[in-house]
Amino acid sequence: MKALVLFSGGVDSSTCLALAVEKYGSENVIALSISYGQKHEREIESAEAIAKHYNVKLMYINLAKLFLYSDSSLLSHSDKEIPHEEYAAQLEKTHGTPVSTYVPFRNGLFLATAANIAISKGCEVIYYGAHSDDAAGNAYPDCSDVFNDAMNKAIYEGSGRSVHIEAPFVNLNKAGIVREGLRLKVPYEYSWSCYEGDEKPCCKCGTCLDRIKAFKENGVDDPLLVKYKLV
Repeated sequence: MKALVLFSGGVDSSTCLALAVEKYGSENVIALSISYGQKHEREIESAEAIAKHYNVKLMYINLAKLFLYSDSSLLSHSDKEIPHEEYAAQLEKTHGTPVSTYVPFRNGLFLATAANIAISKGCEVIYYGAHSDDAAGNAYPDCSDVFNDAMNKAIYEGSGRSVHIEAPFVNLNKAGIVREGLRLKVPYEYSWSCYEGDEKPCCKCGTCLDRIKAFKENGVDDPLLVKYKLV
């Protein structure tokens, strides 16, 4: 059995990749890295380093043109600033609508693209790292278990019942993912999460804060922050 992993090079997808390698072996795993016009293109470098660490084939595709009409603050063509506060504080201002870094239906487009490649490459399962912290409060609605179930059904039926989705963390929070990653000895020092995309993590944006908290809850310093001497 072969698996395709949607792979950004962040904490969640890196842990997904490690899980897939543990289950299927590196020779049966393909990592798919996608550019979509994000400000933090820096994460692609991390994807390359971690794929090399696990000795898995890394495929790359650029879907930036699909997102040209989105005004998400996460995208390089947007003049909106990345919020420097936790997601809970951001959601208080959005009144139940997605946060400004939500890219409309991004995961839906990613999964559809992954399904096309999975079918073509003979993969039977697609892994992706959606988790409950991102889905909470409707911050990123395309990370919820309801969304995952709907996409899984669509891809399973649309692939002739040959491909399905695995979202192993959809009911876990970030701390739970890190706990699993520490067990798997994921090389988090190579990973990247910061939305600002500078040379070092800003430690202020929502995803940086979420990441820092997750490692602290596991009683360890974030290896990436140790690497850059930020702790």
